[in-house]
Amino acid sequence: MEKLNLAIVLGTKRNNNKSHFVAKHIKKVAEESGDWSVEYVDPATLELPYDGNDDEAKDPRYTKIVKWAEAFMFVTPEYNHSYPGTLKRLIDSELNSYIHKPVSVAGVSSGRFAGVRAVAALAEVVRELGLSMTFTDILVGDSYGAYDEKTGEPKHDYIQESIVASLTELKWMAQVLKYGRKNVPSKYHK
Repeated sequence: MEKLNLAIVLGTKRNNNKSHFVAKHIKKVAEESGDWSVEYVDPATLELPYDGNDDEAKDPRYTKIVKWAEAFMFVTPEYNHSYPGTLKRLIDSELNSYIHKPVSVAGVSSGRFAGVRAVAALAEVVRELGLSMTFTDILVGDSYGAYDEKTGEPKHDYIQESIVASLTELKWMAQVLKYGRKNVPSKYHK
């Protein structure tokens, strides 16, 4: 089977964020599985000049990745019971390119709720974008103690297990939706 195209999108530009440990761990697991071709998206490397959904409000590098991707993994910290504006701004720049593609979400938080409120808030948005969200969220609490700062390795087995479960479900959805986009008539796909 050919590899599926996965965009792992880090949801924050905040300095010293801990979400990047989770995102890079997901990237490692996805690549080691042999199922995915992976693009890692760090919003700190993109230029999104202002809000909007026209060509001037987009970074062409992200546009290219979104069109290429057959699946997405959004890695979002929880800030004030929601996800960061950086992630909202980024995903809003490509409104029409997500339709009938799957997304999994990894919620990250320093507290015990493990980003569950950010994931819940994001669910409404991804539905509006036409994405299909998996039910296998990755939830990482105690983000300041969840990963070894030097090696980037997780300190808890549940993190690895959660990532594998999420990627497994995402792969299934990506295969089914890819088939559908190519073979089932829709006004959204040519």
